[in-house]
Amino acid sequence: MTISEVSKKYGISQDTLRYYERIGVIPPVNRNRSGLRDYTEDDCGWVELAACMRSAGLPLEALTEYVRLSREGDATISDRRQLLLEQKERLQVQLRVVQETMERLDYKISCYDRAMKTGRLVWD
Repeated sequence: MTISEVSKKYGISQDTLRYYERIGVIPPVNRNRSGLRDYTEDDCGWVELAACMRSAGLPLEALTEYVRLSREGDATISDRRQLLLEQKERLQVQLRVVQETMERLDYKISCYDRAMKTGRLVWD
């Protein structure tokens, strides 16, 4: 696939794809005879992983480290697992914060719903 096709498929700009490759968020992409990037299915898997992890807020540094470890082979399985566990823990904290915020918003909205019915705003 061309960089344009990958960009459209994953909703990531071509500049971002080049940047991800340059800093190691995705492994180097093979080039065709003309020197243009030629994304394989494996390359697309890395792009998809990067897009997913970035949408969840994982830092580029963690993704770069994960790719580096992956390229070193099976000797790093434990390290990669640990990195993913640490990122999962961070996401769980973020998820709890979002859940608490949602509950607070639900409470405030319910107070306003009652106020619209009764004509009076009362905080429980």
